[in-house]
Amino acid sequence: MKLSLEEGTFAVKETRQILKNYLNGTDYHISDAPKIFNEARGVFISLYENSKNTLRGCIGIPEPVMPLKDALKEAAISAAVHDPRFTPITRDELKKIDIEVSILTHPKLLDVENPMEYIKKMNIGKHGLIIEFGTYRGLLLPQIAKEYNWSKKQYLSNLCTKAGMHPTAWLEYDVNIYSFEAQVFRELKPEGMITERLEFRGCGLDKKF
Repeated sequence: MKLSLEEGTFAVKETRQILKNYLNGTDYHISDAPKIFNEARGVFISLYENSKNTLRGCIGIPEPVMPLKDALKEAAISAAVHDPRFTPITRDELKKIDIEVSILTHPKLLDVENPMEYIKKMNIGKHGLIIEFGTYRGLLLPQIAKEYNWSKKQYLSNLCTKAGMHPTAWLEYDVNIYSFEAQVFRELKPEGMITERLEFRGCGLDKKF
């Protein structure tokens, strides 16, 4: 089930409140949420430096392992202070950060008899992908292939690389590949108007992967 713009706006505003409280040293729990926030859903939180529109933190929980309201809290805090690519965001800096929330659909296994069938079942610009093989796992959010002008084969190769495998692992090994979609809601400016985006940024780390 997709979120309405009102529900997406709620998700972004609550994410900001979670971060405000956390950076002020107090706890915050989402309450009086729409029913969909009690459903188990995957989510990514992306934080952008408003003046430069550059990534400042992005971590997600790709699988539906907890209620959305809890996933928002865990992913938000992780994106702000635990993304190993960046220094932790400060309380004052949060005032200059745009918040983006990506709500994921449940991943669906792409059942194929021949690896080349993955090509037919992928839709660039619509599907994000998850790959699994033993202890190797990786995820790319929807439309990253479009951002980088990848072909479907390049998309699969980069997915393998994201998981720490050889680029042709999707052809050579008995991997599992899942597809998912995402709704993305983002502030136009810090604490400003929130809109549902038709573009996606494949920039994040996986908290639970």
